[in-house]
Amino acid sequence: ISRPLGAMELRDLISSAHKGDISTSALTQEILTYLAMFIRTQPSLFHGMLRLRVGLIIQVMASELARTLAIGADEATDRLLNLSPFETKNLLHHIMSGQEYGVTEAGYKCSIVSLPSCITSKSPSQSQITIHPSIDPELTGPSDPMVGSTHSSLEEADISDSRTGIWIRRRLLDGCLNRVPHGFYTRMWALLERCQGISVGGQLLSNTLTQEMTSGEMKFHLRCEAMLNTVPEPEFRQLVVEAIMVLILVVEYNVVQHLGGIIKVEDIVQTANYIFLQDQKSLSGDASLCCLSGNKSASCRASGGICGLFYDSAPSGTYGTMSYLVRAVCCVIDTIPGDGDIDCSVM
Repeated sequence: ISRPLGAMELRDLISSAHKGDISTSALTQEILTYLAMFIRTQPSLFHGMLRLRVGLIIQVMASELARTLAIGADEATDRLLNLSPFETKNLLHHIMSGQEYGVTEAGYKCSIVSLPSCITSKSPSQSQITIHPSIDPELTGPSDPMVGSTHSSLEEADISDSRTGIWIRRRLLDGCLNRVPHGFYTRMWALLERCQGISVGGQLLSNTLTQEMTSGEMKFHLRCEAMLNTVPEPEFRQLVVEAIMVLILVVEYNVVQHLGGIIKVEDIVQTANYIFLQDQKSLSGDASLCCLSGNKSASCRASGGICGLFYDSAPSGTYGTMSYLVRAVCCVIDTIPGDGDIDCSVM
């Protein structure tokens, strides 16, 4: 939908998209209504988004219920279709805003409950409330230096548990919502000036576009987004966005004058994952239990053939995804010198 449509035309379009499924068509109409309400009252929720993929939003709402309630995909879809309009709106808002939430169950009825910003994996009882992991990256450990070592280790274990799944969930949500960093598409224009083109998902974004369109032109931004949307897996799409951000920083800080020919961004992500696994191997990290175990059935190879632990790594830090993507860019881009000093204080 790229222009206003009449009621009958819109209804027919939704019905054809869902192949006549009345329940999913009705849910789509609800979500479109709530999105229209949010964009009027809270436009900040839509920063970094150009087009909304309602089908993916429905999928991630179902997957969030499945993850939170520890149920199967089919049951989660059924629960989603049986949510009241208020709870559907509430769940959608929590997903778009990144707020933490819990789900209370009373029989087959589910209710979405807002939670404080800092929580642990402990729950007061096993009966009613299921706490969703935080996506707040600022979680900290105990501040009292006099806490005993046993108590401290238990607290660290709790914090580690609460962190598990934070970043893979954030990448999944941002990918489903088509969210990118501020000024991302405008900065991609400058990146295209320094190379022959960027390839993602078999689709090429040629540098000739810089001669046909301006950096702030909406048509250019839509072309860039259409290229990213060729990646079917939301988590992998967000790693592609992070890899492109590293390339943008290479250009903005003049690491090299030209990046060479066509850059295949998926190669950068795959190389970063390979370097990550090599570090895990040398450090006997958790990946030795999955992707490095040599047992295909134990491999956690998630979407795009990337280790699930890499998806769940924070961007910053020595072992963060950005660190590995920087190293991967240095391996993949031939014009970056193999020796000498490069100022990486920002990257």
